[in-house]
Amino acid sequence: MGLISLLWGIVGMLLMFIGLVPLLGWSNWLIIPFAGVGAIIAAIGFMLTSPEKRGRAKAGLVLNAIVIVVAAIRLSMGGGII
Repeated sequence: MGLISLLWGIVGMLLMFIGLVPLLGWSNWLIIPFAGVGAIIAAIGFMLTSPEKRGRAKAGLVLNAIVIVVAAIRLSMGGGII
């Protein structure tokens, strides 16, 4: 689960960078739920793994949280959130 959430976070981060391009900010509406699912997978992986092996799940959770925050800020700056 940790590896899946880490890869999910990397893909979300790449998609987020595309959403930062002017006129492509609408894609953040799709990126936020995508990263939310990744964060849920990371949380499940964090709970199910032993304390010594939680690094990947923790990194996936952090990456997905960063994607959600930056995409929400980008939407609010561009007028996507009213």
